Amino acid sequence: MRDPSADGPPIAVGPTCPLCHVTGAVAEPAIGLPAQVVALVAVNTPGWRPDFGLCRECAERFAGALAALSAHEDSFAAGSILPTPVRLGAPDRYRGRGVTIAFLDSGFYAHPDLVEPRDRILKYVDITNPGARAEVLKRPDASSWHGMMTSVVACGNGRLSGGLYRGIASEADLVLVKCGSMRRIKHDDIRRGLDWVVRNRRRYGIRIVNVSCGGDYEASYLKDALSQAAERAAREGLLVCAAAGNAGHLPGHPVLPPASAPSVLTVGGLDDQNRLAFSAYGMYHSSYGPTVDGLQKPEVIAPGIWVPAPILPGTPTADQAELLSRLEDAPDDTLRATLAAQPGVDTDLDAALAADLSFLRQLVALKIRSHNVISGAYKHVDGTSFAAPIVSSVAAVMLEANPSLQPVELKRLLVGTARRIAGIDADRQGWGAVDAARAVAAAGAQTRPRQRGRA
Repeated sequence: MRDPSADGPPIAVGPTCPLCHVTGAVAEPAIGLPAQVVALVAVNTPGWRPDFGLCRECAERFAGALAALSAHEDSFAAGSILPTPVRLGAPDRYRGRGVTIAFLDSGFYAHPDLVEPRDRILKYVDITNPGARAEVLKRPDASSWHGMMTSVVACGNGRLSGGLYRGIASEADLVLVKCGSMRRIKHDDIRRGLDWVVRNRRRYGIRIVNVSCGGDYEASYLKDALSQAAERAAREGLLVCAAAGNAGHLPGHPVLPPASAPSVLTVGGLDDQNRLAFSAYGMYHSSYGPTVDGLQKPEVIAPGIWVPAPILPGTPTADQAELLSRLEDAPDDTLRATLAAQPGVDTDLDAALAADLSFLRQLVALKIRSHNVISGAYKHVDGTSFAAPIVSSVAAVMLEANPSLQPVELKRLLVGTARRIAGIDADRQGWGAVDAARAVAAAGAQTRPRQRGRA
């Protein structure tokens, strides 16, 4: 969250809510709202004053965020990275129960947030090595990082943070499909992964496929085998949710298969600046269309930066984050002793052990910022690789609210409830930022027309 004195444009008084800017969302006076809610609005909305007011939906959103953060007040401090469910306004009553998401990625790790107290990983398969067994999920390696983060961003229960940094679908089940390594994920191996999911969808109850990797080249979905696999998955009742890519700053800003396929829900990146207010939203440098087939992508955007994600346990990075977290919390009289007790973890800090205490504090703070450390177990990451699983997790709780929804209905409701971001071209943001609260409410209200000839 931001300091209330942060610079920001003045917000004009008018008939529309100054926070969400939704047409018809009339601002009401903030008088009567709890002082803590008003303070939270002010912190997250530079330029806002209580006399500007806010609409009822925004007031409820901030009240819910305050309640969620207050439940973790011992571990969440001002300025900390906001948990994903809080920043998207996800309703707490739904956690993705009874829904299975398949993840296609470079590798995975059985993180405690996925396997404790209940192991929710139903199946692990390695497309590149059919003989691989699930035991490899217990051995951290460089290729485990990415898939571990994408799966935990969507479905982690926040066990290593006391539940604070959980994913929106924190009780969903998972199927993990390894399609490559940290060095490369081949175009055709993603296709093979999608085909495996289609063949095994009923066995594991898979409803959603998250693809946080892209093919090797642009291609027309009419001829490309990977794109056709994605289209086939959609026809078989799967919502395919794919990252748009991070090439929005490059000429052509290409969207690669399978994200370029028409039936895929393609997710771009949002920069919410680690704030709750819609008025602060901007864009991440995600890829966007038109595709080689003239299709506009992405359809929606979700947080693509400031996303809390796990650090791979048992690695030097994890040791460093744990040390930095302990040093940040250590009182002055034990700071040096805490550092001296763990030599070799961070050579820069070791060299500064005898330095002035204030300098040592500054060095610790600099290290925490430069390495994006949230705690000893989590850091914040960026990329549409993480925006996509956030949307996948929203889709999972929508299915919990209404299991009868089909992929085309999920996609339509996510698009229809998204919030357009003012000042951003439509070709970059599609229909706008995913709004979990609205999407889940719309899913619950959706009814299937009664078929003729049936009572």
